[in-house]
Amino acid sequence: MSTLPDRLTFSVRGVSFSLRLISHGTFLMGADPDVDPDADEVESPVHPVTISRDFYLAETPVTQALYEAVMDCNPSVYKGASSRPVDSVSWFDSQAFIEKLNSIIPDGSFSLPTEAEWEFAARGGNLSKGFKYAGSDDIDEVAWYYFNCNTSTCPVAQKLPNELGLYDMTGNVIEWCQDWWTDDYPSDAVTDPVGPAEGIYRVQRGGGYHTVLESCRNTFRDGFFPTNNYDCFGFRLLFRPSTL
Repeated sequence: MSTLPDRLTFSVRGVSFSLRLISHGTFLMGADPDVDPDADEVESPVHPVTISRDFYLAETPVTQALYEAVMDCNPSVYKGASSRPVDSVSWFDSQAFIEKLNSIIPDGSFSLPTEAEWEFAARGGNLSKGFKYAGSDDIDEVAWYYFNCNTSTCPVAQKLPNELGLYDMTGNVIEWCQDWWTDDYPSDAVTDPVGPAEGIYRVQRGGGYHTVLESCRNTFRDGFFPTNNYDCFGFRLLFRPSTL
């Protein structure tokens, strides 16, 4: 059993944010279109993935308040509440934020989650109950998406969390992952996959405020140019303490 705390909280210029411990484990990643009619071919084949190291994942997407505390700017289209997730962020913007945050909080390393780490956490990690969305089979319980909020982002942590205490992994903003996009999942078991060494698109997960149900599932995946900064794009922080 891990001796790490279940929750970490940091503060930047008076803005606090918390992360939850995600214990290492093995899960079946992806979805089979022959079993789930909503699944795409790029979500298959279903394959065993082992996440070999514990990590922390932020309870919510990066908020506008935190982004502004770190970067002294707010690129969001949907301003008006600092507790809304930052939007209109490219993958490169997320990297600039993370680089600066790492210089402010030097006790470990912040990054984006890999696609596998993201899906493992969205599914509930070792506490997974097998839900279709992050925390429920009823999307309205856990997400802001097209049919309940199709005009803008919403303040974070207003819906129910998933099994690990993570909010808004379904809906609100689509979240960048670290990986380059690939159409080809492996068929064999893998450990700590990081995606291809190069590519054209970066992976995004989770669906957004304007997204329909099929694109909000835990296994749904998409890719965009890392320079794209549409008003539904945000990100979530992964943290590894220096002791891990």
